Amino acid sequence: MSKKQKRWLRRILVALALFFVILVADEGGLLRSAFGATGSVYASFALYLVPYLIAGHDVLLKAGKNIVHGQVFDESFLMSVATIGAFAMVAFPEAEPHMAEGAAVMLFYQVGELFQSYAVGQSRKSIAQMMDIAPEYANIERDGELVQVDPGEVGVGTVIVIKPGERVPIDGVVVEGATQLDTAALTGESIPRHVEAGAEVISGCVNMDGLIRVRTTKPFGESTVSRILELVENASEKKARTENFITRFARWYTPAVVAAAGLLAVVPPLAGMGPWSDWILRGLTFLVVSCPCALVISVPLSFFGGIGGASRIGVLVKGSNYLETLAAVDTVVFDKTGTLTNGSFNVVAIHPEEDIDPDYVLSFAAYAEAFSDHPIALSVKEAYSGRIDQARVADVREESGHGVQAHVDEHVVLVGNDSLMAEHGAGWHDCDLTGTILHVSVDGRYVGHIVIADVVKDDAGQAIRDLHAAGVKRCVMLSGDREEVAGAVSERLGLDEFHAQLLPADKVAAVEELLEREGTRGKLAFVGDGINDAPVLTRADVGIAMGAMGSDAAIEAADVVLMDDKPSQIARAIGVARKTMRIVWQNIVFALGVKLVILVLAAVGVANMWLAVFGDVGVAIVAILNAMRAMRVR
Repeated sequence: MSKKQKRWLRRILVALALFFVILVADEGGLLRSAFGATGSVYASFALYLVPYLIAGHDVLLKAGKNIVHGQVFDESFLMSVATIGAFAMVAFPEAEPHMAEGAAVMLFYQVGELFQSYAVGQSRKSIAQMMDIAPEYANIERDGELVQVDPGEVGVGTVIVIKPGERVPIDGVVVEGATQLDTAALTGESIPRHVEAGAEVISGCVNMDGLIRVRTTKPFGESTVSRILELVENASEKKARTENFITRFARWYTPAVVAAAGLLAVVPPLAGMGPWSDWILRGLTFLVVSCPCALVISVPLSFFGGIGGASRIGVLVKGSNYLETLAAVDTVVFDKTGTLTNGSFNVVAIHPEEDIDPDYVLSFAAYAEAFSDHPIALSVKEAYSGRIDQARVADVREESGHGVQAHVDEHVVLVGNDSLMAEHGAGWHDCDLTGTILHVSVDGRYVGHIVIADVVKDDAGQAIRDLHAAGVKRCVMLSGDREEVAGAVSERLGLDEFHAQLLPADKVAAVEELLEREGTRGKLAFVGDGINDAPVLTRADVGIAMGAMGSDAAIEAADVVLMDDKPSQIARAIGVARKTMRIVWQNIVFALGVKLVILVLAAVGVANMWLAVFGDVGVAIVAILNAMRAMRVR
């Protein structure tokens, strides 16, 4: 509890203690003995006013301020009118006094408000824990000594020192030392990750046992921790349709019930249907039970809890609207490379033409790919044992989805797929091996091809099985790779459908077609990791990006980010979203249902103030307790 909440609690406890002492004295006949029958009524009026004002003076002040500012109809107004009205019933001598009910309504309303405040604080705690991943400083060496500086002042390429127990402040590459990194705060993964010289590290992880030196590769503002905090901070601004509906509903609902209560209190006695005191009391009871706080707090709290719970397993959801969409997903479309496969390619075979040396094919391919950071290009350069002199390479032109053309010394080199060779009239031929085939042409002559294979992620098969078990109807893979390669991966993983040899624009078209087949009821999620996935991530109903190895553009375009790159997290994210939506609708149906019943009972004179207190505070507490379940994620 915060200091403010503790002061609030003390005030409520004092008011509750006074209230029960007065209640015992009143019901036990002490007041009547001391002040007589008439005097006891006014004595109890004055006495009950004390706990009432101790507990509810801030509610009365808030209602008054809102009226001055023209914002009349809120729960403070409802509570103030209802409780003041209960006390004012003393003006009707023929009616039973209702000061005890008036004080009790305010007291239990404050108990409910305090509980709401505590619940919201708990849900924000998970977000606050994530905020703790923000590093406060970075160590750099100056004149042989370590100096702590603001991470925002550290430039790209600076070597920073991270001691055991400290948090990695900026993304970079280890240049010296080895250690274990605790990545749980980012990925939800409890097993430490070993890193040594050459390994990439991301900010927000905790260095567990060894001193390491890291050369920064990004400024602090673009590092992983900064991007995560920005996503979380902006998440609450994107509300779900259900959340927006409740906000609009409360805006119209409150004035409507105030008007209904007024009519209930005034019209029947004017029509001669009974005494004024009876119908005014019914109107006041109607006001108490109609307070919409159970809805307006429990629905946003459920979404907030769902987003916080997802973040604890390493899934960042950018807003409750995306959580709502994720719950309705029944088709999941994957990009292959980097999503279902590791994206770490290796050269597994070189098939040169007759009288051509394999190294000749590989060297020209490596030179042509000299300036590319594509995983396939990196694997070719890694397989080439020689040093690449980039000064020998000129006029490099990448043909998206097809390959690359470059001048290497005086030679024109083409490296790419079947389409590139066909386009330039090179006499290529196919390969029986499964993998990505890079054909190589030098000065218009086909010199051979290189076979490159990717590795399927360990949990990819389980991810597909989990999605099917969760009720996802179709798991589809889109790939720019050859038909045989995509088919082999699809068969191995048990996918329902695959599309191969697609350019980035083709992937958008494929998703458009799947969306048309989807209709209006189901939703489609696309999972990708690369820059070329950004258009598809934006076009899908919900875009999911691999955060650890995905590109900045993909993460920016996505609605959900998986921090540990495991596709098996998608089924868990859908599970969290569906649980959250179940809780939201349970609260809506429960709160509206109970209130409707008590409203009817109040209108016909069956419900009293005590039942109205349950209809307001009791329902709110039950709904909030239910909403807090969204925070718990296994």
